[in-house]
Amino acid sequence: MFKEFTQQLSALLEKEQRCVILPHKNPDGDALGSTLALYHFLNKKGHECSLISPNEYPSFLAWLPGEENIICFSKEEEKSIALIEAATVIFTLDFNALGRIAPMDEYIKASTATKVMIDHHEAPQDYAALMYSNPALGSTCEMVYNVLHTWDKSILDQNMATCLYTGIMTDSGSFRFPSTTATTHKIVAHLLELGVNHAQVHQNIYDSYRFERLQLLGITLNNLKRIDNLNAVYTTLSQEELDRCDFRKGDTEGFVNYGLSLDGIKLAVILIENKQEGIIKMSFRSKGDFDVNQFAREHFNGGGHINAAGGASHVSLENTRIKLEQAIRENSSTLA
Repeated sequence: MFKEFTQQLSALLEKEQRCVILPHKNPDGDALGSTLALYHFLNKKGHECSLISPNEYPSFLAWLPGEENIICFSKEEEKSIALIEAATVIFTLDFNALGRIAPMDEYIKASTATKVMIDHHEAPQDYAALMYSNPALGSTCEMVYNVLHTWDKSILDQNMATCLYTGIMTDSGSFRFPSTTATTHKIVAHLLELGVNHAQVHQNIYDSYRFERLQLLGITLNNLKRIDNLNAVYTTLSQEELDRCDFRKGDTEGFVNYGLSLDGIKLAVILIENKQEGIIKMSFRSKGDFDVNQFAREHFNGGGHINAAGGASHVSLENTRIKLEQAIRENSSTLA
């Protein structure tokens, strides 16, 4: 599959194309890292390239090489639509369902451009003419590295390497998640050889928080609840609590992992109220063989990976909490 994909992609891009590259809504390190690395690579190859993010991204990612060239759809809608309509090739990275970029999805569906998907999530939609999908890999950045290295490793540079390293590091939990393999470390070794300042990347991501973000973390930990007799915990953040700490995009990144750090806990969940969108955003993390991808799909219109998934609820925070507890108790045999 991979060999066929790279051959088809290379053939598609033999002549100059107008390319648009898209990460998912609320892009994280893997989404921005993979799209920016591909952006740099395609520019070097002589293609006309635009990178459009559906909305804003966290400030701790605003230092990535080339970040200043990202167009934000929610701020520059007309410009974004014009670029999409003019595109001959559209890349979708780190997502596999067009609903993840709404309301941009309608313009992507209407486009006659060749669609290319590179993604590592389960159950991809069938919208792309070229698709490289592998849920066994820990990050889309690792997949993009495979593509670029196979295609033309001679033009890989420090900027691309820094973008790819950022995505691999963040999506692997700083290389501690089970999806991290010997191959992952070999890739990272090559990225370091290309000039990545790994200490600086880590500092930019994890050591640049605002005081209010730590206050919000304190509230999150104070709200943590363990379900009786089960190895599962959850926590909640209301809109009022977010407002009190001057919430900004990205502030809750990684909060769900604190619950999973408790000894014996197999499942951790965070529920975050968003009154503007009228939903409760949910993140699920697990250890071992408890499949949060299946759990999120079955109960909360979500999905992702076996040990990391997201979901959403359209009822109140309290009713979502009750539904979550019931769903967890239904799985008591696997969480005891």
